[in-house]
Amino acid sequence: MNAIETQSLTYQYPNTGKGTPAAIEGINLAAQPGQLLCIIGHTGSGKSTLVQHLNALLKPTGGAVFVDGKNIWQNKASIRQARFWVGLCFQYPEYQMFEETVEKDIAFGPKNMGLPGDEIRARVLRAAEYVGLPESCLPKSPFDLSGGEKRRAAIAGVMAMEPRALVLDEPTAGLDPAGKEQIQQLILRYRRETGRTVLLISHNMEEVARLADQILVMHQGRAALCGTAAEVFGRAAQLREMGLSVPVVTDIFERLRAAGLPVSAEIFTEEQAAAELARLKREGVRLP
Repeated sequence: MNAIETQSLTYQYPNTGKGTPAAIEGINLAAQPGQLLCIIGHTGSGKSTLVQHLNALLKPTGGAVFVDGKNIWQNKASIRQARFWVGLCFQYPEYQMFEETVEKDIAFGPKNMGLPGDEIRARVLRAAEYVGLPESCLPKSPFDLSGGEKRRAAIAGVMAMEPRALVLDEPTAGLDPAGKEQIQQLILRYRRETGRTVLLISHNMEEVARLADQILVMHQGRAALCGTAAEVFGRAAQLREMGLSVPVVTDIFERLRAAGLPVSAEIFTEEQAAAELARLKREGVRLP
């Protein structure tokens, strides 16, 4: 059974004129338990609209959304459950922090779930630990944290609900390289230690190549491609036609192949590139 599934999911924004294309149309998505699925696409391709359906923030105008096999729009109870089962962290989530302390902000979701105080406290501590925030940060105002700490605290607030699936919309946007690395590592750790499903929207192709089990490519409101990094980034020409790029190392090795060098067509990460260059050196292949 898939952790999250959409069947022919379609959404037309209200009050749009006749003949206006749907924001998303006919989306069939399947995220397996424990999978890390990345969603990529040009600005306006429908990525954010898609993920807002996964926890019932938007109601489909066609098709259906299932979490653990249950249609989330079956009744009022299933709608409420979906908002706790699927934790959605918007882009720049630190702008939505409003409580007087970091602890209260992280506890906001669990409190709305009606959990007892001791369970809320335990969840706050677990979530803070996942994102690398020391307990000494919890009594502070969120506005006393650094930019990276705010981002991690905001993500912790979603993690504290302990959703069955965690959806992150551009979680590293606007961060410096060190901050990006911290967020990527906490995503990997969270997934490894909890076994939960993670869906990640990103424009950073290096990040996608490094993290994703599966990649869904959105284009003009439709699912254009879906597959592994090799299956998606191996279709570089098609991605470029959609206004997307491939990882920098993939582009470099494409050029090396075009120059006649015997290099692999499946180089998507810096680690793969380093291993391939080491192989060429061992075999005595000279680079231009």
